[in-house]
Amino acid sequence: MAWRNGCEEVAQSKPLFLTIYTVVIIGIVVSFFYVFSAIYSSNNLLSSPSTVSSSFSHDNQPPRDQTLNISQPEVIHNVPPPSLEPQNASTKSLWDVPPLDKKMPALETFRLTKELVQQRVKDNVVIVTFGNYAFMDFILTWVKQLTDMEVTNFLVGAMDTKLLEALYWKGVPVFDMGSHMSTVDVGWGSPTFHKMGREKVILIDAILPFGFELLMCDTDMVWMQNPLPYLARYPEADVLTSSDQLIPTVVDDSLEVWNEVSGAYNIGIFHWRPSESSKKLAKQWKEMLLADDKIWDQNGFNDIVRKSLGPSVGDDSGLVYAFDGNLKLGILPASIFCSGHTYFVQAMYQQLRLKPYAVHTTFQYGGTEGKRHRLREAMLFHDPPEYYNPPGGFLSFKPFIPKGLLLSGEHNVESHFALVNYQIKQIRTALAIASLLNRTLVMPPLWCRIDRLWYPHPGVLEGTLTRQPFLCPLDHVFEVNVMLKKLPEEEFGPEIAIREYSIIDNPSLPSEVNQFQVKNSWLDVQLCKEGTPDCDASDNTTLGGFLKFPKHSNEETFMKIFSPFKDVKVIKFSSVQDAFTGFTNKEREEKFRNRVKRYVGIWCCVLDHDPGHIYYDMYWDEKPGWKAIPPQTPEDDHPPW
Repeated sequence: MAWRNGCEEVAQSKPLFLTIYTVVIIGIVVSFFYVFSAIYSSNNLLSSPSTVSSSFSHDNQPPRDQTLNISQPEVIHNVPPPSLEPQNASTKSLWDVPPLDKKMPALETFRLTKELVQQRVKDNVVIVTFGNYAFMDFILTWVKQLTDMEVTNFLVGAMDTKLLEALYWKGVPVFDMGSHMSTVDVGWGSPTFHKMGREKVILIDAILPFGFELLMCDTDMVWMQNPLPYLARYPEADVLTSSDQLIPTVVDDSLEVWNEVSGAYNIGIFHWRPSESSKKLAKQWKEMLLADDKIWDQNGFNDIVRKSLGPSVGDDSGLVYAFDGNLKLGILPASIFCSGHTYFVQAMYQQLRLKPYAVHTTFQYGGTEGKRHRLREAMLFHDPPEYYNPPGGFLSFKPFIPKGLLLSGEHNVESHFALVNYQIKQIRTALAIASLLNRTLVMPPLWCRIDRLWYPHPGVLEGTLTRQPFLCPLDHVFEVNVMLKKLPEEEFGPEIAIREYSIIDNPSLPSEVNQFQVKNSWLDVQLCKEGTPDCDASDNTTLGGFLKFPKHSNEETFMKIFSPFKDVKVIKFSSVQDAFTGFTNKEREEKFRNRVKRYVGIWCCVLDHDPGHIYYDMYWDEKPGWKAIPPQTPEDDHPPW
């Protein structure tokens, strides 16, 4: 009716108005068809499947009944093949998981091809790491650090199908390395570890012919800055490699002076351009390792690259001719492409006022657990929320160290052990209180006066920037892997959970645990001398305030006073010196001792003595005349328990 009235009105109008009405009506009709077409196209796009592993998501809840059946012959046709056209990885959304109602694609979909790599390439560069399921959390940390910097042109190689499936459902771009590797932590130096190294070389040799630049990384390293602009500063380089150099050869962010580098080239972080020389190097390196399974991949790389080393490429390029005399090699500065020593011990980047790009957890102890703990101490590890909110809450304390133990006298083995032993005794008490109150102990920062290495040394290596004293990683003194290991309770008593000293300051800490946001979940405890005014743990203590607690308290006093505070997230002692007299139950005391005796490791190594290591002793103070000396006979060479 409205249309008819409009037309009649037009017919009775003047010619000018007739023209206007006609144009308006035609416009309405065209707009209607345009909107309808757009809606129809949008619906088709929404219903189409997404490309395999093209983007990522924090949502990590895949359907429980979805498993990767590698024997399944059929191809999942609802997943389109990778596009052959170059794509800009930065345009893809971050952390967007595949639809949960889709089946897991067939294994062949994840085969490494030029087309698959092309999907992730940006500016002709792809960043690659690889691993097995045991390193899932390291890989997620590696991915998160890159995506937080809006770097998305990366791929992860899965050495087992369990990792491949897990990463796919998290949206991480993954490919199958066809390794069929074990899903457990294989340990450094094991035959499987060396097999993993060979897989890296095979991978480099496979990717370089695709024509892309390759930044190859180990999973036990993390990124702190986007490295691609730095690498682009050296377009002539065929290979840029990190190193184990401990003495700086430069004090700025330029490449190391190649003929002053004495440390091994480290293949945990290195960049390859697809030149003829680099492809030749990768091929010969692979053939060398496949011909002799006793060669460690890193040693093989150093041997083959150093066959011909020198001269420099020009006067100021920072590059050197290597390998076949044509390959242009650059050594990344250890101050900003850090090893575990230049970052965690020397803090070289701080002293040179530089901003680090990466840290690789080398030069450390305690196995994989030691690597995690170091990254956690530096607040560089990505843990799930529950890690920051353990059952029972936290127990922390402020360690006390006399100035003389830190600064007075010569820095030597004796003064080092005097300092560390003073801290060990306090930590032993704190472990007992944490066990008693069923709380997770926040380990204190640990101070050392001399370094720890695998070989004899004078305390601090000459030429390094190691300060004395220095804040040393926990694994320099404690066996972190033992502290985190499940030990049988019938022999070692209740488990004592620990966390890194920096956890209270970590931005990932939930607000209900953060002392600066929720005061009513934080209790400060001040030790006092029994019998002095107000030293009776009075009932007028309020949360968010402090509690005065008598020194030399027994198990019953602890349980009586702290039971009302079991829901408090953090209990912090001003000190734990002389706080606890010991467990009343002698059996529990013995089990506790059996446990914590195993928590400390060794210091290494004294010059001119074999063996040169010295065992730390959790109960050194109970042994009159204890001295920091290495075992005097082979029979003495055993832990103090």
